[in-house]
Amino acid sequence: MTIAVSAVLLLGVLVYLLWRYARLPLWQAAVCAAFGYFLASSSIGPEIGNGLRALARFVAGLSL
Repeated sequence: MTIAVSAVLLLGVLVYLLWRYARLPLWQAAVCAAFGYFLASSSIGPEIGNGLRALARFVAGLSL
């Protein structure tokens, strides 16, 4: 759950910055949000979540 909230927050900030500074039209930002919503509720949604968790475990395991 923590990873999902962090990913949503990060992607939301990214879309906001694109809208604000890269002149992304508001309708395209809305399409990004709708696509993410429908993708999460599709049958591939759990696989995306598993991939994000695996990526988080990999990054957490790196020793720099």
